[in-house]
Amino acid sequence: MTEKYIESLQKSLKSAQIADHMLYITFPVVKDKRLFLKILEHISESIVFTINAILQYDYLWKKISLYKDPKSNFSVFIEECAPRYNITREQIKEIKDILAIIEKHKKSPIEFSRSEKIVIMSDDLNVQLIDIEKVKNYLLTAKRLFQTASLGLSGKG
Repeated sequence: MTEKYIESLQKSLKSAQIADHMLYITFPVVKDKRLFLKILEHISESIVFTINAILQYDYLWKKISLYKDPKSNFSVFIEECAPRYNITREQIKEIKDILAIIEKHKKSPIEFSRSEKIVIMSDDLNVQLIDIEKVKNYLLTAKRLFQTASLGLSGKG
């Protein structure tokens, strides 16, 4: 039976590959900036699956405790797992940014494209701007996190 953390890593890789394909193959052809949001969803999925893989692995080896509350588990990831896997504060900040953008996107009453950006507007009229460079950086963050987890999970025990 495949361990849960391996399944999570496989799902993470698949989501990252889909995001990569959409960003570098599909977007240049269709040039629809609304794709940025779909790409970000796949990037976010990849990150969540990678974090889950790390949590599942560390739980399996009794290095951490897990909770029913995802926010508590995310805190465990940041405070206990990230240092063990040499995940930097900058990477944590980017991860939080990506997850926050996806939350805003889900709750947003208005989203539109303006010039080379997507604008996500929240109920309180706060604005989040997404451009291709930001999406590329976020994809790089997801890929690096996946790579860090893959190396860490294969070399530990």
